[in-house]
This record gives sequence, structure tokens and C-alpha cells, in this order.
Amino acid sequence: MTPIHLLLVDDHPLVREGLRAVLGAEPDMRIVAEAANGLEAVRLAQQHQPDVIIMDVLMPGQDGAAATADILRHNPAARVLILTSLTEIERILPTVQAGALGYVAKNRPPAELIAAIRTLHQGGVHLPGGLARRLLHAGSPIPATPPLDALTERELEILKLVAQGLGNDAIAAQLVISSRTVGVHVSHILDKLYLENRTQAALYALRHGLVSLHGSGFGDTGQLG
Repeated sequence: MTPIHLLLVDDHPLVREGLRAVLGAEPDMRIVAEAANGLEAVRLAQQHQPDVIIMDVLMPGQDGAAATADILRHNPAARVLILTSLTEIERILPTVQAGALGYVAKNRPPAELIAAIRTLHQGGVHLPGGLARRLLHAGSPIPATPPLDALTERELEILKLVAQGLGNDAIAAQLVISSRTVGVHVSHILDKLYLENRTQAALYALRHGLVSLHGSGFGDTGQLG
């Protein structure tokens, strides 16, 4: 089994030590590098090409939102999981706009972080219900988009599954199509709706009533704020 390669990004050594202890004990995970700020994170992400990047928000030099944007500019396929103690939506919003695909509060049990890492690695999103609700109430980082009838029936079906947190392989298995075909459909969905990433797609689906906050992508556990 090929392990999930992780990059840890946090300016507090004790936090990184705790993450090493928790994640290093998982047989399917391997920490390939650690960074104490956003600038180091961008450099190490290019060097090591990790599967999942666990990113703090507030750091010296360059914060998590700016680092996420830079990492995705170099590698649009990178998967960034925000691990934060922040509750102010104004502080978290830039990371959504930058393209992060998952969010876990630092006061949550380790099992939630581990599950979120695996979800992102499989191509899904992890967006706690409390955060999704607050993003929508705040106007959310979703641009003005065409109505749902811009999508085909198959694209609408796949959008619902994306919003439930499923990755391409899981969607492919459920619909009995290839993962590559799912990826093409997801790209078409994002293009048609003028969305940047799967997080925005999940919020779009929630806003339009395609899924509820109790869908797997919007678990009520781990609410941020």
C-alpha cells in the first residue's frame, strides 16, 4: 500500500510535534516534510509534491491563505486541508477563496483529522456543517453563476455526489463509470458554473438545495464556529 504523503505547515513546534505523533502512527500515512510558515510551505510543496498539505492559517511571513493560493498556482491538483483554531469567518473565507478543500478545527478529535486527510486524498472535500452554514450566511465565496439548468442530468447527479464529499473514484464506483469520466464531468461542471474548485461546487449545491447540511460532505461534527 502506497502511503499518503503529508506536508505539515504550522508555526508552532508543539503543534507539529503533536501532528507527528498522531499521524505518524497511521500505517497509511507518511510525513515527508514540515514547514513553519507559508513561504517554506510553498517551497517544500514544490520539492516533495505531497498528497495532502495540512495548513495553519495565521503564520509569520506568509499566511495559510496566501500559501494555499501559491501552491495551487504551481500545482492545481494539490489538496490543502486547513487545520485552524480560528472561528472568525472573515479569517477563514480567504482560504476557501484560495482553493482549500478541507477544514478541521484544532479542538476536534484526532480521528476527524485522519478521516479528513483520507477524504481529501481520495479526491473529496471535508467541509464541516457549521462552517458551510456560516459561509452561506456570510454570502459565501461563490461568484454569480448560471442556474442549475446549465447542467446536464448526469452533471447534476455528479454535483450532488461531489457535495456529499465523494472523490472521483467513489463517484465512479457508485455510477458505474470510469474515474476519468467523472473527472471530465467535474471539469465541465466547474466551467459551466464559473466555479474554481470542489469546495465552491459543494457550497453551490448546498445553496441551491441539492444537498443538506447532513450530507457526508457537511457533517455536523467538527463545526468551525
